Amino acid sequence: MSTIDSVLQENRLFPPSEDFRIKANVSGMEGYNALCEKANNDYEGFWAELARDLISWKKPFQKVLNESNAPFFKWFEDGELNISYNCLDRHLDARGDKTAIIFEADDGTSKHVTYRQLHTQVCQFANALKAQGIKKGDRVVIYMPHSVEAVVAMQACARIGAIHSVVFGGFSAGALRDRIQDAAATLVITANEGVRGGKPVPLKAVVDEALGLEGSESIKHVIVYRRADHDNVAFKPGRDLWWHELTQNQPAQCEPEWTNAEDPLFILYTSGSTGKPKGIQHSIGGYLLGALVSMKWVFDYREGDVYWCTADVGWITGHSYVCYGPLAIGATQVVFEGVPTYPDASRFWSMIAKHKVTTFYTAPTAIRSLIKLGADLPKQHDLSSLRILGTVGEPINPEAWIWYYEVVGGSRCPIVDTWWQTETGANMIAPLPGAVATKPGSCTLPLPGIMADIVDEAGAPVDPGKGGALVIKRPWPSMVRTIWNDAERFKKTYFPEEFNGKLYLAGDSAHFDENGYIWIMGRIDDVLNVSGHRLGTMEIESALVANPLVAEAAVVGKPHEIKGEAVVAFVVLKQARPEGEEAKRIAKELREWVAHEIGKIAQPDEIRFGDNLPKTRSGKIMRRLLRVIAKGEEITQDVSTLENPAILDQLRHSAL
Repeated sequence: MSTIDSVLQENRLFPPSEDFRIKANVSGMEGYNALCEKANNDYEGFWAELARDLISWKKPFQKVLNESNAPFFKWFEDGELNISYNCLDRHLDARGDKTAIIFEADDGTSKHVTYRQLHTQVCQFANALKAQGIKKGDRVVIYMPHSVEAVVAMQACARIGAIHSVVFGGFSAGALRDRIQDAAATLVITANEGVRGGKPVPLKAVVDEALGLEGSESIKHVIVYRRADHDNVAFKPGRDLWWHELTQNQPAQCEPEWTNAEDPLFILYTSGSTGKPKGIQHSIGGYLLGALVSMKWVFDYREGDVYWCTADVGWITGHSYVCYGPLAIGATQVVFEGVPTYPDASRFWSMIAKHKVTTFYTAPTAIRSLIKLGADLPKQHDLSSLRILGTVGEPINPEAWIWYYEVVGGSRCPIVDTWWQTETGANMIAPLPGAVATKPGSCTLPLPGIMADIVDEAGAPVDPGKGGALVIKRPWPSMVRTIWNDAERFKKTYFPEEFNGKLYLAGDSAHFDENGYIWIMGRIDDVLNVSGHRLGTMEIESALVANPLVAEAAVVGKPHEIKGEAVVAFVVLKQARPEGEEAKRIAKELREWVAHEIGKIAQPDEIRFGDNLPKTRSGKIMRRLLRVIAKGEEITQDVSTLENPAILDQLRHSAL
């Protein structure tokens, strides 16, 4: 029997080694349990002590948690701080000449940026922003390649109290415009071009297209970083400004804007089950605490570590575990512009060896795609510097977990499988690597102070082995404060009435096993998890229906070996149902259409054309039947309520 089969049947536990346990920041289950007991006995005191220990405050807080306007909770609300000061200035005396960022470009060249150099760059860019009239509370959209400059732009906004909204560089002009419009942003920061996998990525051109669409009129200026060594981008005089020209004469000091702990730090848009993206708003003090606590506990940060989180700054993981967490704790981290398979499939492994990475944090999608290329590639590189491996974005299947543990980690590195969300701000459920024995496929136990539970539809806790909704029972510091400009949607989405507005509903289903470990089973709403990124089915459906050929569309997910979930679109055209070459041509056209409307990440993997869609007599699309068809399973559900049962057979045999 293979290791993988054994693991699936044995449910084996992998405890930390004795050497790891002794040196860990949280040592052994006794250390974990002591922290949990402390949080249970004095919840506010527990978080207050951590906030005083880990954060540098300009004005110390007296009030810890304000629950008077639940679910709009406030933490440390009378305290004042600046997050950029916490990430940069406070390290200058002891760590000024320490490398903050090792940046590796797509072409393999790398550079080291010290804390002092990063501080200077951030101050100069912050001064440039102020010179353009950007002030506290203004919204700034960042549409950049994954780079030192993206981190500088975010930190500079935070330094002067401006609210940044980073948009992933793969999103379309329409998606960019939607976010500009919702945030009423006045400035866009971009680059003339990005480079990924040896290919240019148009960025300024997409910004220009977005600003040509209705709804983007709030933008006054566009600052352009010259990433590609050419000037052949459209430049609008008066609106467009070069980054290097704005910063070259700026002073190297910029006094931080001292902000209230509850002031907004950023808005990050995430897909919801309805078409409109949600602007998740995080505040400064609580968010910073979540990032710091998880760096210390989950990633067991030690001075001398080289930390590498592969996420792009356009996602929450790139906010918490690239821009803020590693810098706030004073770490050296790798920032990588490229992709894991360029110029060859050993890029990740050669970089770990080259930069002596100790902590490696990536997505199961990346791991699964690298497994396909074989175990020989990692074995050709010296990965002995690795101490901790992490996964993020989606549950990791046990087979991939074992491969990661044995082949990449040499069976010696604990794997921290982290469950959290854009909305939670930081890791919530994850093994503390020196304390909690890991189990392939489980994110194990909540962090001390995180009151997680799994409940049924009435809000009652479920028995082990029974599935239910994952909830958090008490507010925590790094939680989402509201949805930008939509407090009502915030309440309905996260604190629904069916739980009396008292429980935070994560939107994920889960179950406890016999050890009390948590296993995430998937989404309970119409949100897909594709390569670790959340995509709303409504968003993709809306994009498809906007095409002049399409009358109706329904989108569901199905399991995918690499990406976790694949996007399957069922489409009814205004014309007769196409077949053969015509069907292939239209399917290709619709994929390109979705890529243009939302971004390549949302392109349907499979399109099925039908004369119509399966509907109840009241006109409701039976999505659960579409999920069964997409998976290629037999339909066992009652179809007597269907208006058109014959359509099921047609859709089953129409995959493209």
